[in-house]
Amino acid sequence: MSDKFSRTELLYGAEAMEKLASARVAVFGVGGVGGYVVEALARSGVGALDLIDNDEVCASNLNRQIIATTKTIGKYKVDVAEERIHDINPDCKVRTYKTFFLPETKHQFNFSDYDYVVDAIDTVTGKLTIIEMAKEANIPVISSMGAGNKINPSMFEVADIYETSICPLAKVMRHECKKRGIRDLKVVYSKEKPIQPQADTSKSENDNNTVSQETAGRDSKRRAIPGSTAFVPSVVGLIIAGEIINDITGIKR
Repeated sequence: MSDKFSRTELLYGAEAMEKLASARVAVFGVGGVGGYVVEALARSGVGALDLIDNDEVCASNLNRQIIATTKTIGKYKVDVAEERIHDINPDCKVRTYKTFFLPETKHQFNFSDYDYVVDAIDTVTGKLTIIEMAKEANIPVISSMGAGNKINPSMFEVADIYETSICPLAKVMRHECKKRGIRDLKVVYSKEKPIQPQADTSKSENDNNTVSQETAGRDSKRRAIPGSTAFVPSVVGLIIAGEIINDITGIKR
């Protein structure tokens, strides 16, 4: 039993740990949600991770992103995450893509390489493309719905997209998935009504990939910056990671 993952193996068993070690998971978006997904998967013994994000760490990430520190500001998120993964598990195979995932960049990825896909990005067109490609390749996919402008982490739950309500982003995704004939999609979402953010007086915001839930469906060039906390995106990311671990190992509780 490996010392690194011995406590996990006590719960899941040796066979499950072998499944995790041989799995490759792609995480699209390594921000507030995706960063915690990556963290938990690395600490669970997943053997290979693909990280896709074109953003750099900035000061406004410090309140909620596990990879964000004063020392990592200005560095690419995927590079910081890769280094962190290898500090946890040097044996993990990591591939990084400094790519803003959209239909125009999808040719860079072969979804049949993956055992699981995580959609933790914000743009609706990108999310839908990830989901469609995963479905076409018959690869499990889980999608994060709106985490911005919410402050109650206990309200997040796992559901099929067609069972969701309240969440503005989930509403857009339900409509778009139905149009595309996507019959099911596992998501993490909350029925908490989004809070209206107070006026942002900061002029140094550099979260280029961030969208508000209200504008998510329009993919507009001008997007309101949502508020966020240290304890909401992290919970969403950990819920997603738990679903992946349990699905890969086949252990349900």
